[in-house]
Amino acid sequence: MPSSTSVPVELPKPPKLDLDKFVATALSATPAELHPFFESFGKLHTRKLWHQLTLKLYEFFDHPLSRPFRVNVFEQFVRDFESKLNQLKLVEMGTKVSKEIDNPQSQLLFLNSLLSRIDAETSQEAYVLLLANIAYAKLVYGDLEGTKTDMDTAWKTLDRLEGVDTAVNASYYKVAADYYKAKAEYAPYYKHSLLYLACVDVATDLTSEERLLRAHDLGISAFLGDTIYNFGELLMHPILDALDNTQYDWIKKLLFTFNEGNIGKFEALAPLFPQEPILEENYPFLRQKICLMALIESVFKRNANDRTMSFQTIAEETRLPVDEVEHLIMKALSLKLIRGSLDQVDQKARITWVQPRVLSRAQIGELATRLGAWIDKLGSVEQRMAPHVSAAA
Repeated sequence: MPSSTSVPVELPKPPKLDLDKFVATALSATPAELHPFFESFGKLHTRKLWHQLTLKLYEFFDHPLSRPFRVNVFEQFVRDFESKLNQLKLVEMGTKVSKEIDNPQSQLLFLNSLLSRIDAETSQEAYVLLLANIAYAKLVYGDLEGTKTDMDTAWKTLDRLEGVDTAVNASYYKVAADYYKAKAEYAPYYKHSLLYLACVDVATDLTSEERLLRAHDLGISAFLGDTIYNFGELLMHPILDALDNTQYDWIKKLLFTFNEGNIGKFEALAPLFPQEPILEENYPFLRQKICLMALIESVFKRNANDRTMSFQTIAEETRLPVDEVEHLIMKALSLKLIRGSLDQVDQKARITWVQPRVLSRAQIGELATRLGAWIDKLGSVEQRMAPHVSAAA
């Protein structure tokens, strides 16, 4: 697949627009349902009402019957006055039109030609949006190197912009997420996919198939990401509802199982792993990960003054042999899941901090019980101190 350096970036300039001829030709070649659009195009163009013309063009490009005519309208009509339009709106229309071009080379030629006509300094959001769409087209056609080059170029501009249109952010994060999916880089996919979802309305901007696929892929990346031990943002996201009552509903259960550090539930769900061969292939890693989550949960359940744990206790909590506990604790320390120290002689671990995370209802209940006990303890201390305070007064 050729990269952008080998793709021509300029389409032949169309002849100067003859508005009356364009409208007359369109009226004779298109369905009657589209005729009001072309009549409006002629009137609005004559009156130079560019904003209103942009809105009417949006309506036209969204009309199902316009699909066979979108490229011609854009090239023969819109291109004549494109410099007078809001450049972000122009790019949004151009990227929509490009999807009607089946030939990969022709589609990239169309998009690169439009890019060459966008000023990267004065129209930065439009530039980033178009570059992200070019990157996505290259990704679809298998040009991973070209995709990464355009992603990096887009990010250099996007990173310094403020108050960016959500469509621009969404376009970048979508191609970045799908690029990392193609590269099987789970943690970057997880990060960029969640950022993408933060920029869209999951209920209206994604089809049910897209929601299911995104939820599935996020679950897999959460399990296999070697730096992902906090599933909180995903567990709270409505995208996971797409897994309910599907063949993947067990993936949602497994996500909550990891968050709880529940090894018993993990072992109960393990027979389903063959449904996802990549999970079965990575079973040793997943087993270590659930043990780490179990360690975090074990520490969390303890009071702050009761977090010195013997290797034997940790072994029981994580269902590991005692001689593997030290390695597990060192792994947790290196991943910054916990802080503390090891006493190898006495075979004890003193934990001073545990990584915060989203709690399940059961965990919140345990926390409420501990908080109630702490309040009762504080009350008893107050009662013992009250006579002394009164006497001193």
